[in-house]
Amino acid sequence: MITKAEKTKAFIIETVAPIFNKNGYAATSIADITKATGLTKGAIYGNFENKEQLAIAAFKFMVKSLMREIVKHMDKSDSPIEKLLLISDFYRNYYRYTNKMGGCPILNVGVDSNHQNTLLLEKVRTIIQRIQDQLATIIEEGIELGEISTEINAMYTAKRIDTMIQGAIFMAYTMDDDFYIQDTMNQIDKMINEELRA
Repeated sequence: MITKAEKTKAFIIETVAPIFNKNGYAATSIADITKATGLTKGAIYGNFENKEQLAIAAFKFMVKSLMREIVKHMDKSDSPIEKLLLISDFYRNYYRYTNKMGGCPILNVGVDSNHQNTLLLEKVRTIIQRIQDQLATIIEEGIELGEISTEINAMYTAKRIDTMIQGAIFMAYTMDDDFYIQDTMNQIDKMINEELRA
């Protein structure tokens, strides 16, 4: 049974997550938070120690929602090579999908917190590391199953794929042009089919 306090906490996180994501940590004031939630400053601080703690909870919420969608899309196949292709397929719709969230939470919070908020930056780095580790695990499984060439370095390739994806997202949002994502996903598919396949 979910308590009233837990419901309130979840409501605050869900309501302010897109605001933090769009405006950034420093630019989001307690006034913005109270206005969006309709709750008092006391009610906010009754559930969160400070603004930083709320920002971290909001970031985790956004990333968890995003990761759930990626995993759901990847689960359409058991084949590691197909899973990699499903990742690029998911990102083809990423620009439209994250627009309603105020942009990509990993990119937004990563850029916003660099040199500004060490704790938030550490959370972003942890998520990026986790994504790259998961990609490397898929590649390693592909090598073991004979789908991916044994000459492939799993972590190097995982970092390369993730860098291409994050760079494409940055360019798409900076230039307000989905071309960068579509073109990069084509390049990733080409790399998977021509360089990775055994």
